[in-house]
Amino acid sequence: MPVAELEPVAGSSELAILRSRGRVRGVVALLGPAFVAAVAYIDPGNFATNFSAGARYGYALAWVIVVANLMAMLVQYLSAKVGVATGRDLPELCREHLPRPVSLGLWVQAEAIAMATDLAEFVGAAVGLKLLFGVPLFPAGLITAAVAFAILALEQRGYRRFELAIVGLLGIVFLGFGYDLIAVGADPSGISSGLVPTFAGSDSVLLAAGIIGATVMPHVVYLHSALTKSRVSCRDDAERRELLRFQRLDVLVGLGTAGLINLSMLFIAASLFNRTGHADVDSIEAAHAGLGHLVGGGAALAFATALLASGLSSSSVGTYAGQVVMQGFIRRRIPLLIRRALTMLPALVVLGLGLPATDSLVISQVVLSFGIPFALVPLVLLTRRPDIMGPFVNNRVTTAVTACIAGLIIALNVYLLYATFFT
Repeated sequence: MPVAELEPVAGSSELAILRSRGRVRGVVALLGPAFVAAVAYIDPGNFATNFSAGARYGYALAWVIVVANLMAMLVQYLSAKVGVATGRDLPELCREHLPRPVSLGLWVQAEAIAMATDLAEFVGAAVGLKLLFGVPLFPAGLITAAVAFAILALEQRGYRRFELAIVGLLGIVFLGFGYDLIAVGADPSGISSGLVPTFAGSDSVLLAAGIIGATVMPHVVYLHSALTKSRVSCRDDAERRELLRFQRLDVLVGLGTAGLINLSMLFIAASLFNRTGHADVDSIEAAHAGLGHLVGGGAALAFATALLASGLSSSSVGTYAGQVVMQGFIRRRIPLLIRRALTMLPALVVLGLGLPATDSLVISQVVLSFGIPFALVPLVLLTRRPDIMGPFVNNRVTTAVTACIAGLIIALNVYLLYATFFT
């Protein structure tokens, strides 16, 4: 006989009520924040960097995607843990526990990073609209803004509707690249060799930094803590520990899906363009045209649809993150329309001037990689403090690993500066 679901008793906590829905429904109800964060890890900037890497270097930089995704899983879990353990988001903790000049400096750079993020998201979605419907880039950027506002408005009617909309768009991206990967195929021996860490000159280091910048996203490091801080209320530390188990599962599935999508992008480019001698395919438009010419219209349609879904979803998440950053660091809330107009300005300038879309996307991802330490260092410093995290303070191994991640990214960026300006 099937086991009946337990009815929540009077006075049950919100976590107990959700868990009482059953083994499957109870787990699904607790998932979601990491999927929202995962959208930022497959934004249009990833299309540019992953396809450029695959076309130029084949499978050689696959290991960068794997390493970046593992780093992202740890970082996003720590951000989620901050929200569950403290009931505060990371920007709020920075304002409360760091010197005021430091907190203000972090806010200024976070706003600059938000502009670089919007550049990738708006340009990518605009290119997707152009490829699908022939809409000129500048009007396409305005359409993207309107749709992003509509998606974000769902959050005002409950977090679950917003999460489901984002998960739906994530699913479109996943299915689009799944179709293309099946159509194109991949070389198992090439994949195996690409998992061995190696570089092929300073240009490949630049692309590697772009991949990391497009994968470990600073704004969702701030956002994830805000998504978990009050999503499910807990009565005591025992319930918080139980909730954190589900947050680990959420991160594993959500970020794992994003990692598979990123790898599929590189595999498609390596199998289709690098293998056939089309290593000069270094733009989103060229990748779309190449898929249509070499594989067929269905593959090109799947690519363009995935690009549009990626741009629309990541743009909405970016706006949400911008609100969290401003409210947390400086306790200010400005109208969403004004905030969106400020952060989208660089993207509209790029679209209006007709600057190369893919080059702009790759550069924006490199800029993002320089913003990662400014999110990671405070995360490391605050999660190692017992007075903030209580019984959920990081152990020494976690702190050491996270510090190494931040150090690796900083070292990579210093090398990039040297390689770009002094060699």
